[in-house]
Amino acid sequence: MLTPNWLSRLPGHRYDGPDPDGYMTMGEVIAFIERFAVASHAPIRTGTNVTSVRQTDDGYLVNTSGGEIRCRSVVVASGACNRPAVPPFGEAVPASVAQLTPFDYRNPDQLPAGGVLVVGASATGVQLAAELVRSGRPVTLSVGEHVRLPRTYRGRDVLWWMEQSGLWDERYDQVDDLTRARRLPSPQLVGTSERTTLDLNALADLGVEMVGRWATVRDGRALFSGGLRNMFSLADLKLERLLNSFDDWARSNDSEDIDQPPARRQLDLRSGEISTVIWATGFRPDYGWLDVSVVDPKGRLRHDGGMVDSPGMYALGLPVLRRRKSTFIHGIEADARDVVSHLSGYLAAVKAK
Repeated sequence: MLTPNWLSRLPGHRYDGPDPDGYMTMGEVIAFIERFAVASHAPIRTGTNVTSVRQTDDGYLVNTSGGEIRCRSVVVASGACNRPAVPPFGEAVPASVAQLTPFDYRNPDQLPAGGVLVVGASATGVQLAAELVRSGRPVTLSVGEHVRLPRTYRGRDVLWWMEQSGLWDERYDQVDDLTRARRLPSPQLVGTSERTTLDLNALADLGVEMVGRWATVRDGRALFSGGLRNMFSLADLKLERLLNSFDDWARSNDSEDIDQPPARRQLDLRSGEISTVIWATGFRPDYGWLDVSVVDPKGRLRHDGGMVDSPGMYALGLPVLRRRKSTFIHGIEADARDVVSHLSGYLAAVKAK
């Protein structure tokens, strides 16, 4: 997890183990959610795949691998990271270069010998680049827009500051550019017992080569944008503003640039220097099962704070759904209470007709 254990909480259920400042493993997260499922007494149907949701005269028909479910209302809580997002020009990468996504990657040993080009510098990209370069691989990291965060600030986990300062509670209708906020990449964080900061400075110290955003492939060559230093400066500026806001909050309640040689603007993918490309370019939702006209041309669900553009349909767990913390485990309760309140009013109105 990128979030410390003390931040893992659900309604009436929170981490109670011996390491509140640590970070849960995948197995521990599964166990945490399983315990909540038992405690909540919800009628959960495990091993049941939803194959389609269609609108009917009085609600919705949900087809599943375990039969049909008819209902007045549906909450879409399938998340925003169902499929890896790979740019179309990935098809132009020479066949001699292996291509993987984070869904495919397991460890450095599974990759063919040679250099690795990791595309994307959010949390997944920087973690993969660090693991690969430590395994002895030559690693190149293609960097676009990214969010830098220190793991700790003034002795506290940076996410403690996010919560205490109220930043995470900012509502979606208070955000200046909501579309942009919902598309921000995940911050460059890693959860380790050492509580280390993993950013581009740390990767440069490990020997990772930085290049700009991968723009296209032409004649077997990867062409990168020349705005790498601008990306660094923008990330540093945003980080400085964030830390200043933490300092302001602390007062009311009581970064250095990467020194890199000029980045390469192109890389010959046919030369053998790069044997593998890992696309850490984010994820997108999968609504192929949703047979209701509520998805925009870019594949995003049309909703206003979780109220989907179809009577009786709602959403939870999407980026900045109602608050900046919407996609975090601890952020679901406040969103869910708002959405369920609206849902209850909708059902009461339907019943009264």
